[in-house]
Amino acid sequence: MKRVSLAGLGAFALIATVPFVSQIPGIANVWHSESAVAQNIKTQGQIQLRLEAEKQVVAQDQQGKQSQKWEPLKGQVVVRPGDVLRYTLSGENQSDRPVKNLTFNQPIPKGMVYVLNSTNVAKNAKVIYSINGGRSFVENPTVKVTLPGGKVETKPAPAIAYTHIRLQIPSLAAKTTVKATYQTQVR
Repeated sequence: MKRVSLAGLGAFALIATVPFVSQIPGIANVWHSESAVAQNIKTQGQIQLRLEAEKQVVAQDQQGKQSQKWEPLKGQVVVRPGDVLRYTLSGENQSDRPVKNLTFNQPIPKGMVYVLNSTNVAKNAKVIYSINGGRSFVENPTVKVTLPGGKVETKPAPAIAYTHIRLQIPSLAAKTTVKATYQTQVR
């Protein structure tokens, strides 16, 4: 378990990076579901963070009907272009009081593309995205596109442009957990 102490005025931020694609094609280096603890020294509040990943497996039965399931990634896992991975980020408030203004930053791993509209979070959480390496975040990223003839239009950013996901949670009650999931696809 890694422990990280953060001092602040009630706001936590943790950036967890999980490199999934190694230099050997088709092999993913996967960590063993680790967790981290972020602690606000001023109030002694603790948030335990956990990041897990699963690979989507599509099967077809004898009648030709397709079904999908999610298999946890453990050890060395083979991934191929087009495979879809689902990440689950959990933040557990282990303290006896609410924690306010939590921010979780998740980079999209190299060799992966964010699956648009795949993020699911608690109702009180806000999701924003970065397309510039985490320097700025917006709810709906856009890019400027120059059309034939020179006209410039603003369009929704393509999935390949997404570099980070940020979850903003205004308050997490004592002894509760917030979860978020999102998907990426291997390039």
